Amino acid sequence: MAMFKPPFVITPKIASALMRIEAVRQSITHLPMTTRVQARLRETARLLSTHFSTQIEGNRLTLDEATRVIQKEEHFPSRQRDEQEVLGYYRALDELEKWANQKSKITEKSIQTLHALVMGGQRGKAKPTPYRDGQNVIRDSRSGAMVYLPPEAKDVSLLMADLINWLEENKKSGLPCPLRAAIAHYQFATIHPYYDGNGRTARLLATFILYVGGYDLKGFYSLEEYYARDLPSYYNALAVGQSHNYYMSRAEADITGWVEYFIIGMAESFENIQRRAQEEARAGKTDQSQLLRKLDIRQRKVLEHFSEAHSITTIQIAKLLKLNARTARHLCKSWVANGFLLVMDSSKKARKYTLNDQL
Repeated sequence: MAMFKPPFVITPKIASALMRIEAVRQSITHLPMTTRVQARLRETARLLSTHFSTQIEGNRLTLDEATRVIQKEEHFPSRQRDEQEVLGYYRALDELEKWANQKSKITEKSIQTLHALVMGGQRGKAKPTPYRDGQNVIRDSRSGAMVYLPPEAKDVSLLMADLINWLEENKKSGLPCPLRAAIAHYQFATIHPYYDGNGRTARLLATFILYVGGYDLKGFYSLEEYYARDLPSYYNALAVGQSHNYYMSRAEADITGWVEYFIIGMAESFENIQRRAQEEARAGKTDQSQLLRKLDIRQRKVLEHFSEAHSITTIQIAKLLKLNARTARHLCKSWVANGFLLVMDSSKKARKYTLNDQL
């Protein structure tokens, strides 16, 4: 089987969008922002990404419902699968962000673990999902007509290993990170290595590549929102080649159209969040001094944590403040009572907190 060498051309539109992306990247990096604003923007983007990526696949929960499920505020007994999809994607984003902060290498195992989380695995316990062992056919949900016939199961492992090698080689060669993310998204969807969860995992893989490559933009943006806004354009951009059969045209198809769609969408998403971040930063300046006056030394130290993360656990607080576990638990309880923190996950073993937006 030939090595993966996707034919594409960097068109003027792609080049222009890449420059727009870099401009926003620099702007956000140097934009003065309170920790509270950063935490709010990051959490909003995470909720939007989760909602829209699962909505693309037919999830019936609204954004408000998905948010309440994630925050453990409400349960929808008749929509258990929808709930699991939302929780799975949110957990996968959480793990992805942790790996990116650790500058983890993108491997088949990490991709398989993302898929396991997407499909309902628990953080820390999710075992990498083996690739499919049979053929998978993508059909139109309304007509039942065949839309795409992916490669046979016997070729999936080779194609995935080839994709990982391609990513590493082109990272070394200096191919811009956004282009690598675009192509990886396309190729993963093309290989379709699983019976289910391929679209969600493809979108997570693209985000993972961007985060590791320094295009996390502090975690403020959601590419999934761009795709969901016009699903026909998303699917049309991915539908490359003259035939629905992988072996007949898809493997060698020119993917310039898809790359152009992805990079322009990334530029638009970046510019949208730039405008919002600037507005939030201006609004945040007026109340930062008042906020800081309310906080004691320990709270200020915990506040610093939220510039890099959207949540904190009792264990992390104990470690950060050099306290024993019991003292940390009592401290967190008092902070919830006075409105500094909100309970995000009430698990007794790993209770998680986030900042209270109403401070």
